[in-house]
Amino acid sequence: MADTVRWRRVACAALLVAAVTAACDTKAQFAPSLPPAAGFRVDDGVLKLWTGTPCPGVTGLTLIFDVGSSQSTEQRWTAPPPGVPVERMDLLRTAGGPSPDTGGGLQVQKPLPANYDSTKAGSITFYVDGPKANGAKVDVAQVLHESAQHPAGSYLFGQRGWMDAADVQRENKKSFLTVCTPDPK
Repeated sequence: MADTVRWRRVACAALLVAAVTAACDTKAQFAPSLPPAAGFRVDDGVLKLWTGTPCPGVTGLTLIFDVGSSQSTEQRWTAPPPGVPVERMDLLRTAGGPSPDTGGGLQVQKPLPANYDSTKAGSITFYVDGPKANGAKVDVAQVLHESAQHPAGSYLFGQRGWMDAADVQRENKKSFLTVCTPDPK
């Protein structure tokens, strides 16, 4: 009798664990259906951004270097409402010095620390404020070392690799989403 009771308890516990595990969804509730990405490259010592598709009404951009580490730091740009369109932008000089003038209505609100060397960062996480958008992440060493090997119109779109305008147009909404592309799900 004791073996039967123990067996039922074990069976019930196993069913409970299976039910709870099956009910858990490992994907975040509001995560996009495809991985988001933005393009980055370095030309003449300037880190450049390409969102892949236009981002209308941008009121802020944030670059966070080494998110979650003790070396984490950020640079932030802002524009007054209703915001400005952004698709391509010079973000910062990799050799230090002042940030390039964006010329598009965004102004540096929070600069990087004066002695910060962005080339030593492991990654950059990028966010857009204003329009509905997704963040993106890119490996700094890969951008620095591979930019010269790719034509000026190609940008590193994170895990998607190096893409030009035709690649982005073909793959957006199929294998990834540009940061300002609405989720097709």
